[in-house]
Amino acid sequence: MSAEREFDVVVFGASGITGRQVAKYLDEVTGADGPRWAAAGRSADKLRQVLGEIGLSDPEIVVADLDDPGSLATMAARTRVVLNLCGPYTLHGRPMIEACVANGAHYVDLTGEIPFVRDIIDDYDKRATEAGVKVVEVCGFEALPPDLAVLMAAEAARERFDEGLAEVDVEVSLESPPGLPRPSDMISGGTFQSLAAAAGADNAAAVADPAALVTDLARAAEVRRRSPIKVAPRRANGAVIAPMAPAAFINPAVIQRTAALTAAPGQEPYRYREGVALRGNPATLPFRYAGAAVLAGTQAGVRSAARARPAVRRRVGAALGKVLPSSGFGPTGERLEGWHWRMAIEGRTTGGNVVRATVDADGHPGYLATARMLGEAGLLLAEPGATPERSGCLTPATALGTQSAGRFERAHVRFSVSD
Repeated sequence: MSAEREFDVVVFGASGITGRQVAKYLDEVTGADGPRWAAAGRSADKLRQVLGEIGLSDPEIVVADLDDPGSLATMAARTRVVLNLCGPYTLHGRPMIEACVANGAHYVDLTGEIPFVRDIIDDYDKRATEAGVKVVEVCGFEALPPDLAVLMAAEAARERFDEGLAEVDVEVSLESPPGLPRPSDMISGGTFQSLAAAAGADNAAAVADPAALVTDLARAAEVRRRSPIKVAPRRANGAVIAPMAPAAFINPAVIQRTAALTAAPGQEPYRYREGVALRGNPATLPFRYAGAAVLAGTQAGVRSAARARPAVRRRVGAALGKVLPSSGFGPTGERLEGWHWRMAIEGRTTGGNVVRATVDADGHPGYLATARMLGEAGLLLAEPGATPERSGCLTPATALGTQSAGRFERAHVRFSVSD
């Protein structure tokens, strides 16, 4: 990658709900003399209007269009990092990745479309490695916080006990702001459209495969045996554990790829399990189980659709894309603040020792916190020496490295490890 670039970070799709929050974060933390960033999209006028509404009066603007490969190549050649917020990525992601790999810019996105991520690994990992480019996908609430925290726990287990992890449990707790909840609070239109695109993909069966991103066939088979993805509600630590929202089929594949890329010689895969902890007094137990059951049933339906015949999958994906909310569906400004969320990670080593890690964060997990994390990830990748030398198609944890965890404090996401 050339050291001489006009910009450090470009936010492609900066006029969207999450994109404008990424732009706002970069504007806040970079300052006049800090790294240079730009907002990119099809219309300079729309970008200036939308960003002006959130207080950005004179942002740098780059005009680029997914239908114009030349404009994407020019944009990639001007920056060290492209943050791509133009999904669904199964439909729109490949041209931007091609431009970044061909022009030496790191690439980061928010996709949760695991079949698409696997296709990109197959098609671009070798090229990106040779180009010294990092292609980093699934880099928001899914799956940066659990991926980085689990790797921190794995490294701590090796340092303290000289042992690998045998089992990992992740429990997520959410506190919403005051007021009645709204349908747009939890799952965005962009996420809905991503699920529809993934369901209709040619390799949609990868949606529910915990080893979908593991390229070693023997290890992939062992991951499937040891760590199948289960969505049934369960009890743990006094809580009802519901399947992860918005989907139980995103984090496991990313975290198992990280484990494969960082495993010591001969280290076996671990069993990974996650979920959302629904807590309350005993009187609320039936309601908590009912809520968890609804989530479980929905996700079991997604898994069944992904395993259907290709013609059925394509029809289901197309139908979902039409009836589900569009990418503009999401929380309004006042519903972005006031959220607090926590991830509790417990890792048990092969020798029976326990390592715990936590992620403690503020801001709506899928919008505000995701935007801040994405912006910070872009700045880290743009900074020489701030991340590991590894290149290719990487997970958030392997691209950024555990030494980057402290940098996310200014994004209001705090990581810690204990035993």
